[in-house]
Amino acid sequence: MDKKLTNEWFIGRQNDFESSARSYPRKFPFALSKAKGSWVEDVEGNRYLDFLCGAGTLALGHNDEEVSKAMIDLISSGAPLHTLDLTTPAKDKFVESIFSILPAQMQGNVKIQFCSPSGTDATDAAIKLCKTATGRGTVIAFSGGYHGMGHGAMALTGNLAAKSKVQNLMPGVQFMPYPYSYRCPFGLGGEAGTAAASAYFERTLKDPESGIPRPAAVIIEPIQGEGGVIPAPASFLQTVRRVTEELGIPLIADEIQCGMGRSGNVFAFEESGIIPDVILMSKAIGGSQPMSVVVYKKDLDKWTAGAHAGTFRGNQLAMVAGTVVINRISQPEFLSEVRRKGARIKNALLELQKDVRIIGDVRGRGLMLGIEFIDPNGEKDIMGHPEASGTIAAEVQKRCFNKHLVMEKGGRNGSVMRCLCALTVSDSEIDTMLDIFSAVVREIDSELH
Repeated sequence: MDKKLTNEWFIGRQNDFESSARSYPRKFPFALSKAKGSWVEDVEGNRYLDFLCGAGTLALGHNDEEVSKAMIDLISSGAPLHTLDLTTPAKDKFVESIFSILPAQMQGNVKIQFCSPSGTDATDAAIKLCKTATGRGTVIAFSGGYHGMGHGAMALTGNLAAKSKVQNLMPGVQFMPYPYSYRCPFGLGGEAGTAAASAYFERTLKDPESGIPRPAAVIIEPIQGEGGVIPAPASFLQTVRRVTEELGIPLIADEIQCGMGRSGNVFAFEESGIIPDVILMSKAIGGSQPMSVVVYKKDLDKWTAGAHAGTFRGNQLAMVAGTVVINRISQPEFLSEVRRKGARIKNALLELQKDVRIIGDVRGRGLMLGIEFIDPNGEKDIMGHPEASGTIAAEVQKRCFNKHLVMEKGGRNGSVMRCLCALTVSDSEIDTMLDIFSAVVREIDSELH
């Protein structure tokens, strides 16, 4: 084989010219040449089952035929591909599609802001919006949350490793405990832990001696993604919504990863019945192309012309591709299938957990699932659970890759393997994933006995 057609050759060149910030090539040392559905192929002709799918961006998998046709048709039509914030028929249809999937209580009472391409940009835009609308300057976020890697968005992110070498991030951020039943910050877990987190949130915001000024916004992921796939209990989200409404604080729901059907609902917050003031959307919203938007209630629209901008907010390819995705994932039958397939994977993982010592917790909703790995011989936490093991999770990830299954880690200490597959994944592909993953986990577990 020509050395220029090997994974090693491409990875070596990437190592030479790309920054040290690159991450995925360190875990998955291959060069991709083709992709279709839930599968990718490297330059050497090896096929891999992709349970990462652009960190959840590819809701319909790689190169979905309807999505590809929409983009090809747009290019062939001679329509502009880059329009800043000028309107077009494609943009008008895209906005209509987004508004059509909002909860009934929001329809007819919202505005939309197109941002630069990434979810980070949507986060920063939403914070600017809420600070402008309220005249206040602080923001409340939650431990374990992830909202992006820009200076403002990273200030709202819980992960300390990403922040430790970057000083003077956005000031005025206060973190609150997030319910995490398996490793409850109050040492309680279950409903008691949720009740404690809810009471702490309400008491702190209403306490005149708390030392925390009333914030411009509260931002929350209904299901934390990078933080380890931790769904917020419905009662907690309901408390957060009630308290923020009582105090006149805009509530931002970050649906960048957990939205667009991944949880089995169009938006993950729907499970709790709440209605936020602001919704952040990115990843799957662009149908594989870069796109981020902020949808918010009209009474927050206090911006003046040019208060927020972004050169690439007029990505027409993302709009036509995203319209296809929105129309597909919002169908009740599609969402029902996401819930069914997610339950199938989750139940199989729970059965696997019974047979091994290295899985501490299996959690999530729909096709957003997390498997937390533990060191069965490690120190116990305040809940009595063995410490999380990023080392074991990394070994699981490595061996899965060697067997041609791509999955990503997250959570505390990188200990949580995550399911972010295409929402169109087939039952036979689920079988393949479970066969590989289970075999690897059992193998590693037996080596530790």
